[in-house]
Amino acid sequence: MPKVPLKDLSNARILVSNDDGIHAPGLKILERVARSLSKDVWVIAPEAEQSGASHGLTLRRPLPLHKIGPKRFAVGGTPSDCVLMAVKHIIMDRAPDLVLSGVNRGANLGEDVFYSGTVAAAREAALLGIPSIAFSQVRKGDTLHWKTAEKFAPEIIRRLYTGSWPKSILMNVNFPPIPPEQVTGVKVAPQGRRLEHTQIKRIKDPAGRDMLWIGDFPTDDPQDPNTDLGAILENMVSVTPLECDSTDMPSLPQAAAKLSDLKPAKAARKRAAG
Repeated sequence: MPKVPLKDLSNARILVSNDDGIHAPGLKILERVARSLSKDVWVIAPEAEQSGASHGLTLRRPLPLHKIGPKRFAVGGTPSDCVLMAVKHIIMDRAPDLVLSGVNRGANLGEDVFYSGTVAAAREAALLGIPSIAFSQVRKGDTLHWKTAEKFAPEIIRRLYTGSWPKSILMNVNFPPIPPEQVTGVKVAPQGRRLEHTQIKRIKDPAGRDMLWIGDFPTDDPQDPNTDLGAILENMVSVTPLECDSTDMPSLPQAAAKLSDLKPAKAARKRAAG
């Protein structure tokens, strides 16, 4: 493998955020990783857990902002709020050179990226024109191998940040649920889909009343093994570039052809009257 010329990150401004909250263990790990790379690290994260918040912005109430240490803030909002607050308010003198989100407690694979606040924080940065990477530590049951994320994240960051960064692209990285010495490699793979979708679970509340709970995916079995889900099953770190533009370009001509002769009724009446 040819040697990759790595860019020096020591003077880069790095913003660290997440969706598990300002006191989450994964955030502490990512902050340590960032500080091993740069002297200018800011941590701006939600004051409470925001898992599943997706790319929500808080529009109907003011956002509480608490300074809890040097270059360290908690925001009473979503992960997207945190990145927007950081860039547009807290560190306005100079935008971050890189945004790191995570390390999430659990996977963000396949269709998870649509619900994930971790990915949303990175996406918000990408929308603002800032290179960004979302990190997640896949777990088995309650076991989380945080050392795997901490071992592999620094080199992945160095290599991904080297050279030009495509506009409006974020990187989604997932670490397999095994100790670092058992990781078989790093695989760049497309986003996948699971064979089964989210389950609804029926539970009882303390008073014995029926309640419904949105549960986890029953398995991570992929529809296609050559995806991020498949990479994790192979005990590899998965890396997936995600694009902010969700347009399906091949479908545009077909949709346009179906709707080409559709005219607003009001406009049609005006022409007839004229």
